[in-house]
Amino acid sequence: MLAKVFPIPLKPGSQGRAEELVRDFAPKGPAQEDGTLSFRVYRDPARPDYLLFVEHFADQAAYDAHTGSEVYAKLIAGEFAAMVEDFVEIDHELVVSH
Repeated sequence: MLAKVFPIPLKPGSQGRAEELVRDFAPKGPAQEDGTLSFRVYRDPARPDYLLFVEHFADQAAYDAHTGSEVYAKLIAGEFAAMVEDFVEIDHELVVSH
């Protein structure tokens, strides 16, 4: 399993629209992808204009299919990316799960 974490500071004032986009994306992208095991986006109530993405994929090929999809290109790589201040991708490997 491949785990991806993305702490994403957003441009000022874009929190609402960014949340709308990820809500729109989830059922059209990750929910339709066999290799996407989970797709979760969190907000920090104490920090405006910030989202935390935590995603789990079956393997690298599943992640590549996820980021190569048409809906990803339109909503995430397109409109959402324009709201991002800084982008950091952190890969994790599962050690233990309960």
